[in-house]
Amino acid sequence: MFRSILLVLTCLASTAANAIEYQLPNDDSNIVGTAEYYEVAKGDSLADIANKYNVGFLALLAANKGVDPFLPTPGQLLTVPTKVILPNVKRKGIIINLAELRLYYFPEDDKSIVYIFPIGIGRVGRATPNMITKVSQKIENPTWTPTANIRKEYREKKDIELPAVVPAGPENPLGEYAMRLAYSRGEYLIHGTNKDFGIGMRVSSGCIRMNPWDIEWLFPQVPRGTSVQIINQPLKQSVEPDGALYVEVHQPLSKSDEQVGQSKPVKANKSLKEKVEGNDIAISRLNAALNLQQGLPVEVQ
Repeated sequence: MFRSILLVLTCLASTAANAIEYQLPNDDSNIVGTAEYYEVAKGDSLADIANKYNVGFLALLAANKGVDPFLPTPGQLLTVPTKVILPNVKRKGIIINLAELRLYYFPEDDKSIVYIFPIGIGRVGRATPNMITKVSQKIENPTWTPTANIRKEYREKKDIELPAVVPAGPENPLGEYAMRLAYSRGEYLIHGTNKDFGIGMRVSSGCIRMNPWDIEWLFPQVPRGTSVQIINQPLKQSVEPDGALYVEVHQPLSKSDEQVGQSKPVKANKSLKEKVEGNDIAISRLNAALNLQQGLPVEVQ
């Protein structure tokens, strides 16, 4: 209720059950939503605030550099990343941008809206791959058949002996709903979770993890055969109808344990460099956005 009231007051979106609905622009804009701000209350954590707005934990942390994720200062005003540049792909079906840890759903029967969800993805060493695929199967109350490698990992790192098949129920990490993706080089699911953390983070064994309330809403909306495109775009850009140039920069995904926590550069592509060429102020703003990697749309010129 708290989240719904905030969204209505700011005209960001409307809510349908637990899904946040963004109106697509009726012009040539590629930006949806509006920026939200939240004043930290005593006892808040960033995980609490992320859940209130249904945004990812790391996205909220990136937008507010230097904030203590567990004990943010009461009275501090946080920027909530609820304004986004849409990925540069065809707006159809499910689009997952790994770099921003978000899932976009463009319903076939309404071309004026998009639903955006925070997700968890594969951790370092078990990265979720880029792919163009479709939903091949929908499963309620799924069982989990951990691979031999996962069972070995649980045994060696957690001293837990997993059964060959984990039945549906509260102990099942897939939650109550799962959608299987057609992919020839491994089995990948979009699924719920039985945990209270990990959304908006790299924590899974390669599958796409959603909040229980999000997958509960999305599952009946998505027909079998819905297209799914998984991309990795840490840099998004848009020239808006008024000519303004915006960029949105996310921290690139680490490829090894040694890279985790390290700052990784994002480089402007050729077309972006050409757009700001000769404009010192725009170049300065672009370089700042590329370095800060806050995951927020920034006007550079």
